[in-house]
Amino acid sequence: MGFDGLIELSGLIGLAQLRSPGPILFEWGPIAIRWYGLLIAIAVVCGVSLSSALAERRGMDPERISQLAIWLVIAAIPSARLYYVLFNWGYYADNPGSILAIWQGGLAIHGAILGGIGAALVFARWYRVSFWQLADVVAPALILGQAIGRWGNFFNSEAFGAPTDLPWRLYIPPAQRPPGFEAFEFFHPTFLYESLWNLGVFALLLWLFFRGVWFKSPLKPGTLFLVYWVAYSLGRFWIEGLRMDSLMLGPLRIAQVISLIGITVGLLGLGWLYGCDRSLPDVGSVSKDHLTTPMPPDDSPHD
Repeated sequence: MGFDGLIELSGLIGLAQLRSPGPILFEWGPIAIRWYGLLIAIAVVCGVSLSSALAERRGMDPERISQLAIWLVIAAIPSARLYYVLFNWGYYADNPGSILAIWQGGLAIHGAILGGIGAALVFARWYRVSFWQLADVVAPALILGQAIGRWGNFFNSEAFGAPTDLPWRLYIPPAQRPPGFEAFEFFHPTFLYESLWNLGVFALLLWLFFRGVWFKSPLKPGTLFLVYWVAYSLGRFWIEGLRMDSLMLGPLRIAQVISLIGITVGLLGLGWLYGCDRSLPDVGSVSKDHLTTPMPPDDSPHD
């Protein structure tokens, strides 16, 4: 697999068909490097670098972002796994040995986000910094990381949609096909739909962030994070309706329920900020001026 699969993949993309080369990038004896883990690592590195740069623009200490990143990783990955296991308990109750096997996939992004929010709230309280200021500089990095991480689903041949004959169809190996769909080879690449949607949200958040810098009209603290929730949730609600492996709560697709909550909370928050012209309650003790004044671009020469 590995690099041979990538060559096959590039050829198939030319035909507008997608076929995973398999979950393993490199294998040497008992050591295996999996695409899923590599992509998570890339997402974390890109996210920390981007958030640090945005924090500096906002007049924040970039070191705080590096510290926060450790808290987020420690909280987000177990939370993502716990969320996935709880809503798949029927399987994991019969296969308890697989509960900790995160390298096989099965990390729910909503669980990661909720765990990360909890960790960020504690972090903000502990270091006496604004939660909303932190959330605003993390939001663009978060959605970029989600766009990257979705490709882990591709390599694991998971998170796909219903059978389709569309030109950009995704081939799913027989062992990964849902019961009753063994005769179908090609399915909607919902991982790709969400990755592209997330890139669009990423572009929107960056535009809003730098618009405040360029036009010297900074957004109110919390704006970017609330826009993230609304924009991401709109796409996720639609895409989740196409998937065949949704986590369920009775007859409900739990991701769609969380998305509706995210859209509602995000719109209410934005209405509070701009319709009522009020500030969001915060756990930090940061002055209002510090929260809303971005740093001007640094055009001075560097050694």
